[in-house]
Amino acid sequence: MSRFRTGVVIGKFYPPHQGHHYLINTALARCDRVAVLVCWKPEQTVPIDVRVACLREEHPTAEIIAVADRLADDDTPGWAAETIRILGYAPEAVFTSEAYGDPYAAAMGSVHVSVDPGRMTVPCSGTLVRSRPLAHLDCLAPAMRAYYVPRVCVLGAESTGTTTLARALAAHYATAWVPEYGREYCAEKWRQGYDDAWTTEEFVHIAAEQSRREDAAARGANRVLICDTDAFATGLWHERYLGVVSPAVAAIAAPRRYALTLLTGDEIPFVQDGLRDGEQIRHAMHDRFVEMLTASGRRWALLRGPHAARLARAIALIDALVG
Repeated sequence: MSRFRTGVVIGKFYPPHQGHHYLINTALARCDRVAVLVCWKPEQTVPIDVRVACLREEHPTAEIIAVADRLADDDTPGWAAETIRILGYAPEAVFTSEAYGDPYAAAMGSVHVSVDPGRMTVPCSGTLVRSRPLAHLDCLAPAMRAYYVPRVCVLGAESTGTTTLARALAAHYATAWVPEYGREYCAEKWRQGYDDAWTTEEFVHIAAEQSRREDAAARGANRVLICDTDAFATGLWHERYLGVVSPAVAAIAAPRRYALTLLTGDEIPFVQDGLRDGEQIRHAMHDRFVEMLTASGRRWALLRGPHAARLARAIALIDALVG
């Protein structure tokens, strides 16, 4: 089997899937140096930075290069010239699974190595994944799973059943859920003897860590990720304890996206567990959640009634998302 000093893999990687990873790994196994050209257009639904980040994570020894896709797909001489221009050299080998591989390689004076052209070894395609991403999560690396899996956030004032509902939803969908880090932080803070005074820095830390854990869990979630609170809620709790909005917490919350937010009602009995403010504060916080969710433009629903009714309603809403 021939070995090459330089090789190139070119494609849209829209999105990167296991077939692409197999192709790139094959090139890496046979070349000293591999460049991966990721062709993109602004109208494509999977952002180029997401695709590049996924490929760099999966193939850290390859050179991943984003390339603006301005040429026609069938402009073989043009793509050959563009490849040489970008790389600064003609690669010794071209690795593809496509029919264009032969003329593209020939135009650069390269060897074409055809890899799994019938998609028998790894039966994945970008078109298939884009059409039904949640049905084809097994074709995706963790970074792309995290991109496609919808996130459902369960919010609510204290003692309104958010954790009970989040845990039950995760069990129903056999998926991951992200517990409330702020509660864990508060319990540890009090265990170490600190008082009830709070600082903005603590809320920034809580928001950042909640978000980090959420992003990590999304990489292995099954069709949907259930989140027990989020950085948006952390901002409301900052407002409750410090009396002002925190721009730093708001900045953490701003770019985060949820397919659905479920707000648990405050009509159920209040249970004091030693970490909660009190029932009067609970009602005020619930009203603030309603106000801010309405102003946020997020898709959200209010869940009331006993747990079974809330769970049934939540499942119906999530089923509409995940099919």
